Amino acid sequence: MIEGVVTKQLRPIADERGYLMEILRDDDELFSKFGQVYITTCYPGVVKAWHAHARQYDHLCCLRGTAKLGLYDDREDSPTRGQTQAIMLGMLNPSLGVARDGEPVEPLLVRVPPLVWHGFTPADEETVIMLNIPTEHYVADDPDELRRDPFDPDIPFEWHTRGG
Repeated sequence: MIEGVVTKQLRPIADERGYLMEILRDDDELFSKFGQVYITTCYPGVVKAWHAHARQYDHLCCLRGTAKLGLYDDREDSPTRGQTQAIMLGMLNPSLGVARDGEPVEPLLVRVPPLVWHGFTPADEETVIMLNIPTEHYVADDPDELRRDPFDPDIPFEWHTRGG
């Protein structure tokens, strides 16, 4: 696990009408402050990466589809510098309890700390909808956004997913 990356197991509460699932609360151990809430989508075959923030923590949760979240630690003072990590994110299939490919994918919230490079891609042919609750709101004339090419050869990460 990359230093500073934290996951929280999410627990859908289901009944015959559907389900409710808390994602982030102000009394959660991993909560520090609120900046904004937004969703972003990613189409099959696309990789949305790499980006990082100087100040902001991201809190990511996949609401639709199954996503492969990629993480890369390039922080000079980090004990996990140079390491990559992949986390599969998605929602439980309410009737089967597994993702479409048969592997269990439990809903998670992932907190990504500042200066950890991250991005995601769909793990199958379904568009992914990702929720983010960053600790800072977006400022258009001074964005807290660093970017790298998704296939930067200096980042040892494989975006392909099973069958991809």
